[in-house]
Amino acid sequence: MVDQSDVGRSFAPVIAYAEPRRLRYFLDALNEQNRIYREERAAHDRCCSAIPIPPTYLFCLQMLDNESPYEFLAELQIEPARVLHGEQSFSYHEPVVVGDTLTIVSTVADVAVKAAGALTRVVIESNFRNQHDVHVADTLCTIMVRNG
Repeated sequence: MVDQSDVGRSFAPVIAYAEPRRLRYFLDALNEQNRIYREERAAHDRCCSAIPIPPTYLFCLQMLDNESPYEFLAELQIEPARVLHGEQSFSYHEPVVVGDTLTIVSTVADVAVKAAGALTRVVIESNFRNQHDVHVADTLCTIMVRNG
């Protein structure tokens, strides 16, 4: 069972590639029509050197390119059936664009018992670095684990 002793624990790094075809599927699924995510010229004119990825797409990259996307649950001895989604947050330091190769390192940032022991809150922090070793983003993923 996960507890405070797991804070600081890291998992196997994930290498993810921001490739255009999968991004288009994501945009189509969301019906995202903003041209900066679809047309290089619009991206150049408005913000970036190449087509940027939408903010929440980092989680897709982290899951799609991970051979064991639920490794952290197994390593923390958490049953997937007991997991509730808490929240997600994103901090971008630099643009992430189509063509980037990201190295993602995830670490347990916090563990806290809540609701008189009925729940355990687990926060996983992920650090994203691009192919130039530039720290481009961080994400926080909070899950709640039902105890008992």
